[in-house]
Amino acid sequence: MASSPELSSSNGGRTQTTKTTTSQRNNPHWPTRTELVALALYPTLLLFGTLFSLLNPSARSSPYDFVSQSHVQSGAAVPSYFARKDNLFNVFFVKRAWFWITVSFFGFLFSHPGYNSISSGTRGDNGSGTGRKVKAVVRWGLVTLWWVFVTQWFFGPAIVDRGFRVTGGKCQEAQGRVNAQVKADAMPGPVGSNVDVAGLKEFVTAAACKAAGGKWQGGHDISGHVFLLVLGSAFLVQEVGWVVARHYWRRSVRDERTVVMGDGAVKSAGTDLAADKRWDDYSPEMDEAREVRDVVTGGGLWDALGHGGKVVFVVVGLSAWMLLMTAIYFHTWFEKLTGLLVALMGLYFTYIVPRFVPALRGIVGLPGV
Repeated sequence: MASSPELSSSNGGRTQTTKTTTSQRNNPHWPTRTELVALALYPTLLLFGTLFSLLNPSARSSPYDFVSQSHVQSGAAVPSYFARKDNLFNVFFVKRAWFWITVSFFGFLFSHPGYNSISSGTRGDNGSGTGRKVKAVVRWGLVTLWWVFVTQWFFGPAIVDRGFRVTGGKCQEAQGRVNAQVKADAMPGPVGSNVDVAGLKEFVTAAACKAAGGKWQGGHDISGHVFLLVLGSAFLVQEVGWVVARHYWRRSVRDERTVVMGDGAVKSAGTDLAADKRWDDYSPEMDEAREVRDVVTGGGLWDALGHGGKVVFVVVGLSAWMLLMTAIYFHTWFEKLTGLLVALMGLYFTYIVPRFVPALRGIVGLPGV
């Protein structure tokens, strides 16, 4: 805004146009309007599911076990098939969700025309799209690393397990064995000295606790299901959505994303594409005129997704459905909220931070650019 008077003195009538364009640009530090609409689906599903669980007679009357974060799993007490932990969708999809997410992502990456055309090439790419594919794989690696850190391993116990321990959680089995050890230590003779106290003091992961026949008790348990389903599906929507939109709606819809350039200027994300192609005389109008529209759109958006995109569509749809089932039948509202927030943290670093950090953007790129 401080630069507006200066432009006014030199360019006169062009000032108002510059102001309007700048005011309508999206802040590179925040998601675009389209992204916010898509992201709003997640809290909406969680809120609806939570309210449904409170208002639905069968869910409300079914006993809830706060230790297992689920309704009691015995017989008629289960309010729905989807409230069972052994339902087929949970066993074969959610428990293996990252496998399905990875397979569908790579299927789209290596099959969609948007990654295999002249218009998808980057500097030194010779039009093959290899550079964009490499950066897409890097983004997959970042999101996968965040999934590993949160749910599997973080230089020891995963973040979920560390958070549970920090907030006062413990393993029932481990605590019982430690109590027995304390009694043994008070007895004379070699009884106490023959037991490894250090090995019994705590099980620091949920897997170790379960393997020992125990259960997590107390503490705050971030919903791993919510985290996984939000992170994975939003990752797929980002990777597929921008690529398909850039090719299917090229002549009618502008890329809302903005980026901070090396000199500090804020420009359209399409400017990065132009820079890669060394279009020194770049303008948005030329972007529309020169870009090749790779996807045959006569059959509509469904055909524009390609075979890989259709598989992604199914995976995202199943993720949304199972997220709703998790919201209705599993975890407390606060556990679901923290699962959502932790997922959004990883997405923000992968897809928003590169927009205002040029050095990082040079490594991970932007979907569809």
